[in-house]
Amino acid sequence: MTTLHNTGALTGRILLAALFIPAGISKIVGFEGTVGYIASVGLPLATVAAITAIVVELIAGLALLVGYRIKLAAVILAVFTLVATVLFHNFWAMPADQAYMQQLMFMKNIAVVGGLLMVAALGGGTWVLGANDKSAHVSS
Repeated sequence: MTTLHNTGALTGRILLAALFIPAGISKIVGFEGTVGYIASVGLPLATVAAITAIVVELIAGLALLVGYRIKLAAVILAVFTLVATVLFHNFWAMPADQAYMQQLMFMKNIAVVGGLLMVAALGGGTWVLGANDKSAHVSS
C-alpha cells in the first residue's frame, strides 16, 4: 500500500470517528435530554436505546479511530447510522418548514453510511492497531 493510500485511509477514519466519538460523549453529558429525544419519536425503552447509542458511538468510534477491528466497527456504525437516520430524520413525514433540514441530515447520514461501507469493504490501510490482522486492510 502506498503512503498516499495509508494517509487517506487514516485521515478518513479520523474524520468519520470525529462524528461518532463526540456524539457519544454528548449523549453521556446530556443523558436525560437524549432519553427524552428518543422517547419523543415514540421509540420504546428510550433509556436502553440511549445507552446502546452511547456504547456503539464510543466503542465502535474509538475502534475505527485507532484501527482495531475496523471492518467490524465500520459495519456496526453503518447499521447504527442507517437505523438512526430512518428513525430520526424522516423528512417525508415532517411539516414542510422542517422537511428540508431533515432531508439534508438524512442525505448527509446516507453519505456517512457509504463511507463506512467503503471502510468495511476496503479496510483502513496499514496504519492500524491490527496491522497484522488480514481483516484490517486489503493486501497490496
